[in-house]
Amino acid sequence: MDRIAAIRSFVEVANGGSFTKAAEHLDLSRLQVSRHIQEVEQWLNLRLLHRTTRSVSLTLQGEEALHYCQRVLSEVASMESRAHSHNTELVGSIRIATPIGLGQHSLFDVVDRFIKLHPKVTIQLVMSDSMAQLVDERVDVALRYTERPDDSLIARRLMTIDAVLCAAPNYLSTVTPPSAPIDLLEHNCLIHSSQQNWHFLKEQQTELIKPRGNLKANDMGVLLNATLRGHGIARLPCDLANQYLASGQLVEVLQEFTAPGQALWAVYLSRSYQQILVRSFIDFTAQQWQFDIKKWTHAN
Repeated sequence: MDRIAAIRSFVEVANGGSFTKAAEHLDLSRLQVSRHIQEVEQWLNLRLLHRTTRSVSLTLQGEEALHYCQRVLSEVASMESRAHSHNTELVGSIRIATPIGLGQHSLFDVVDRFIKLHPKVTIQLVMSDSMAQLVDERVDVALRYTERPDDSLIARRLMTIDAVLCAAPNYLSTVTPPSAPIDLLEHNCLIHSSQQNWHFLKEQQTELIKPRGNLKANDMGVLLNATLRGHGIARLPCDLANQYLASGQLVEVLQEFTAPGQALWAVYLSRSYQQILVRSFIDFTAQQWQFDIKKWTHAN
């Protein structure tokens, strides 16, 4: 029995909840996938899946086995990637889902360098601030800000991006600048749709407010432009804000408080491990982003 192929079939069925979808993704017959599942269950002497005429779900033993099987595929893919990187030219296409602001700035720089190194590679960016459906939208890898990736996905932490609360000088010249988070309730706040609450830290104490304002958007680039034009105070990721803090076009507010940043992860399904190109892109991106993005200060 080809245990790696059988493991791939099991992980694909577990992630997609369907023998038919797994067969399509793996370019196998449904019968082949079913046989693979039987082989894995016989090999482990465990029942991994609950099967009905309408659905497929994991047993408790299946959930535990899935975790280990994904790690096996990860190690196999990593070994193949290292082997091929020395003697194989990268060719093909990958589909990457990314938050809009990240795709327009930091990620685009990485994509630009990657394509110049590998001119026969085609990259399609799916720009969205919502969680992409990796199966339904045929995404190979998604970059997402999250503290805890979904356990059903394979994830690699890339970096943490600090956040900063800032406003334009012309806005601050017309108001009393806030001295504490509660003061933000008296200001016009520019709010990302996914961040209805703003957290602040000071001396290990946490404060939370629900900001109010006349502009909400699901794109950090829109909020950056509104902030630069003096419409209010925004909580921006430092990869967008730092250059404007350095030039003086934006000013940090509530400097004594820390606005916690977010971890950026690459998340993907097991079938992506079969693609050397996907693994190579993730490795390249991790290498480019070896350091977290910190808030700009005058000491930088």
